[in-house]
Amino acid sequence: MPDPAAAPEVSPSRPARTRASVAFIGAVGGAVILLLLLIFILENTESVKISYLGATGRLALGVALLLAAIAGALLVAIFGAARISQLRRLAKRQHR
Repeated sequence: MPDPAAAPEVSPSRPARTRASVAFIGAVGGAVILLLLLIFILENTESVKISYLGATGRLALGVALLLAAIAGALLVAIFGAARISQLRRLAKRQHR
């Protein structure tokens, strides 16, 4: 009877993943996303009026939406980094 705690064997027909293969998949996925963003920006070239904290200007709609999405992602990253830092400090205190 096999030991249930033993690590499962890797199938010889499917090679193990390597860092290079994961990086390649990530690069291809990133390129596809960038291509889709470029198509979105090129299709939404209508100029719109943008106002922010008293400053006004005109910008292509696709670029304005992309900048708004980037700003939102940065806010999420900042709050996420703050929460991770908070949890690390808590774990460090409890470990002592």
